[in-house]
Amino acid sequence: MIHPLFKAALKRPDLLIRHLANYGELLKCEAADAGKGLLVQAAAGVAAAMALVLALGLTGVAVMLGILQATFHWVLVAVPAVAWLCVMVGGLMAMRSVVRRDIQDVRDEVERDLRLIRLAKELKDE
Repeated sequence: MIHPLFKAALKRPDLLIRHLANYGELLKCEAADAGKGLLVQAAAGVAAAMALVLALGLTGVAVMLGILQATFHWVLVAVPAVAWLCVMVGGLMAMRSVVRRDIQDVRDEVERDLRLIRLAKELKDE
């Protein structure tokens, strides 16, 4: 007649309060991690934009020096290549999603609890 969850809450309210407090702590930790992840993404985006400007400038200078000198030297490729590598690394870090994983962890935890509640109800009905 009474759902097992309500019976447990009436008999041991401290368990329900502790469970809800743990959910609050989980959400707090996940929000902090998501905030840090967003900060890292923003910093990586700014670094990638700065590296892009630098890479374009260095590439232009390398092309001009190569044409002006009429010779090829490996430094004219290596220096802009390092800047382009920084652009790619910063861009990849800025594009990866951290928040979606954190939210999924919380959703999985809620789904597990709901599954246990349904199982308890089914066992009670049998």
